[in-house]
Amino acid sequence: MLLQLFLTFLKIGAFTIGGAYAMIPLIRKEVCQKRGWISDEEFLDGLAAAQSCPGPIAVNLSIYTGYHIRKGKGMLVAVLGTILPSTISIILIAMLFNRYADAVLVRKAFHALKPAVVALIAVPLYEMSRKGGITLANFWFPLGVAVLVGFFNISPIYLILVTIAYAVGQKLWVQKP
Repeated sequence: MLLQLFLTFLKIGAFTIGGAYAMIPLIRKEVCQKRGWISDEEFLDGLAAAQSCPGPIAVNLSIYTGYHIRKGKGMLVAVLGTILPSTISIILIAMLFNRYADAVLVRKAFHALKPAVVALIAVPLYEMSRKGGITLANFWFPLGVAVLVGFFNISPIYLILVTIAYAVGQKLWVQKP
């Protein structure tokens, strides 16, 4: 099981272009749909926890998944599988970058990857928002947060604190006799 967990996250780490957010749909597909190691609800809980912790989200999500499946050993092999391909790639790219960075073909290849990365992020975002209960009636909240962060440079930390205060206040208000 540990070898299968390592190889699964090694594959995810090796074949994901576009960074940590592009890994999320692949992790979900592998661990929820293909292998059935965790449910979609557990995945969303892990995603929320991964976003709440410092560090790269894909690494945090692999920690959550590995721990959920095989505790400490699972966590270790999942993280190693996730970061090993990137580490090797970064070392190789750093060795070759200065030599080939100005090549037209290299610039065109990186430019061509941008739309694919956007799609890799947009599709699972839509799917997760549906499963997370986002509807047209409550879509204003994530949209408002995105506008505040993106256009008004308000720190997400403040928005998280306001959201927590709102949720606690609402819970206390509903529980009043």
